[in-house]
Amino acid sequence: MKKNDLLEAWLETWDPDPTSPIPREYRAFFDCFNRGKFYEAHDVLEHLWLRCNNTDRSFYQALIQLAGAFVHFQKHATFPDHPTHKRRIAPGQRLLDLAAARLLPYGPKHLGVDIQAVLELCTISKNRAALGNNPLVGFTSPALHLHSRTQLSP
Repeated sequence: MKKNDLLEAWLETWDPDPTSPIPREYRAFFDCFNRGKFYEAHDVLEHLWLRCNNTDRSFYQALIQLAGAFVHFQKHATFPDHPTHKRRIAPGQRLLDLAAARLLPYGPKHLGVDIQAVLELCTISKNRAALGNNPLVGFTSPALHLHSRTQLSP
C-alpha cells in the first residue's frame, strides 16, 4: 500500500468530527503536533499541502517546516549520541527560520491560528537551541492552537 493510501486510511479512522468544514488534514496536524507526533504532523499536513493551489499553500508549508524542526529536535533528544541525530539542532534551527519567514505575511491570525504565538514559539525554540539546549529537553512541549471554525477567515 502506498504512503498516501495509508495516510488516507488513517485519516478515515482518526476523524473525530467528519462533518467539520475544516479540512481533516489540517485538524489532524494540530492533534498530532500537540501530542508530540511531529513526524506524523508533518506528513498529514503535507498531504493537504500537495493538493493546495491557493495562497494558503505557503502557510501550510510554514507549519510543515515548523513540525520538521521539531522532528529534528525530537531525534536529537531521543538519540543524543547517535552520529547523525546528535547534529540535528542546527537543521532544526534553520527550519524554524524558514517557517517564521513564511508566516510573517499571514499575521496576525490566519486559518484559526494566532501567527504571533507561532512566531514566538519559533523564536523561543531557536534561542534555546542557539544556547546549546534542545528545545524539547527540560521544557514544556510545544503546542499549537486551532481556534474555532468561526475564526477561520484571515
